[in-house]
Amino acid sequence: MTLTSFPFLVFAAVTVLVYYLVPKKGQWMVLLTASTLFYGAAGGWYLPFILVTILSTFLIARMIANHAGRDEAYIAAHKAELSKEERKAYKAAGKKKRFRMLVWGLVLNFGILAVLKYTGFTVSVINDVMGLFTESRLDIPSLILPLGISFYTFRSTAYLIDVYRGKARAAGNLGKYALFISFFPAVMQGPICRYNDLAEQLETPHSPEWSNLSAGLLRVLWGMFKKLVVADTLMGAVKTIVSAPEDFGGMYVLLLIILYSAVIYGDFTGGIDITIGLSRMLGLRLTENFNRPFSSRSTAEYWNRWHITMGSWFTDYVFYPLSICNSMQKLTKWSRAHLGKAIGMRFPVYLATLFTWFLTGLWHGASWNFIVWGLLNGVIILVSRELEPLYGKFRKKFPRLTASPFYGGFCCVRTFFLMGAVRILDCYRDVPVTFKAFGSMFYDFSHWGDLLDGSFMDKLGLTLPVWILVGMATVLIFFISRAGKETPVADRLSARPVLWTLACLGLALVVLIFGSYGIGFDAGAFIYTTF
Repeated sequence: MTLTSFPFLVFAAVTVLVYYLVPKKGQWMVLLTASTLFYGAAGGWYLPFILVTILSTFLIARMIANHAGRDEAYIAAHKAELSKEERKAYKAAGKKKRFRMLVWGLVLNFGILAVLKYTGFTVSVINDVMGLFTESRLDIPSLILPLGISFYTFRSTAYLIDVYRGKARAAGNLGKYALFISFFPAVMQGPICRYNDLAEQLETPHSPEWSNLSAGLLRVLWGMFKKLVVADTLMGAVKTIVSAPEDFGGMYVLLLIILYSAVIYGDFTGGIDITIGLSRMLGLRLTENFNRPFSSRSTAEYWNRWHITMGSWFTDYVFYPLSICNSMQKLTKWSRAHLGKAIGMRFPVYLATLFTWFLTGLWHGASWNFIVWGLLNGVIILVSRELEPLYGKFRKKFPRLTASPFYGGFCCVRTFFLMGAVRILDCYRDVPVTFKAFGSMFYDFSHWGDLLDGSFMDKLGLTLPVWILVGMATVLIFFISRAGKETPVADRLSARPVLWTLACLGLALVVLIFGSYGIGFDAGAFIYTTF
């Protein structure tokens, strides 16, 4: 039941209706029931895994909070009897115990994720190594992968760490905490909301408000427009190019970079729009996950605008802790002493950056292409950081040029193609094939005639009217994103009922007539759904 399917839309509409009809104190139970039904419908065997995550993180967080409370109470009661050193030692011993509890919770939940998602990949790597010495092979197990396991694991472990750090209160109601983890609009592909941002909203009663219902519905339709009209339509052309890399090299790879950037943007932001829009109709404000990423002038800026909640998760729970841990501090001192101050200052930071991006790639998928994708992003960011002094000198020498819209546009286009070039690793799914295809852009010029005479359209399976439609839709998306820079367009239109009605009817008609529900297209599953 994908977010754009008719059964889901009916399910969501019924949920919203019942949510506002029941007494307000029971609203959260309506959402919990809906989330349980939704997740159970996706696969009955998925439920035990998410239940283990919910129960384990709930109980361990309670244990950590109770232990911290007892320690504080003991110190407060014996403050006069204990010396400063004794209080410090008591706090350190208590923190160590709580850290062990945290580690058990993280090992259990990341262990489940690792076994289910990465066992097959690990066995395949072992087989490749064994193949150098023997012909025997290990059987690759076929394990189920619960819906959205990466997303709900990240959400629950972030909560657990925040409770340990004292940044979040431990949940006192198991049912309400279960709703936070399993909230059905966000369980499939995020955003990865923090407990402090969402839990209280889920527990707070809400009344139906026109601003929420109207802006939310319009955003749902906008998400369906991006997914079904742009992403799913262009995916056919992307699959054609990827299916025969030997026939579609050179210019077609450049075209792939552009097309797949539009596909992944329409697919992922479309799904997030539906999630945030539906949540808005329920009176909930979810964390925004995108902020005009293709307006980024640098790779670092791009990753502050694209999949924001994922980036902040890795920054807060991987990069920063790794950068300041004792082992890294020791490595910093050793590097400065043996490699010089310049390298010594960089080496630990660069190591933490690359390790974080390695995990980011691995989180996206259990295959070499995602690992290489992650490491390449890390390398590009580090190289950009090293080149920053040169950029600074250039900006200082040519202030009028670098302040011009032309230069800003150039930087955006450069970042777009750089990130798009790395992203095609997601298309070919084979690292050598990807690099060979990318290289063909610089020596294979035999296909440029297809672009000039327009024959590429037929070869990619889309007619001229479809290309025009998708092009117009893409331009519309660009201008809407620019127009919503300060205040979302959906909120503006909700204050104007006539324009809002026309916008809703227009989007609905375009989706029904020209979307992937139309003749010749099939609605595809969201790319991030199974992560």
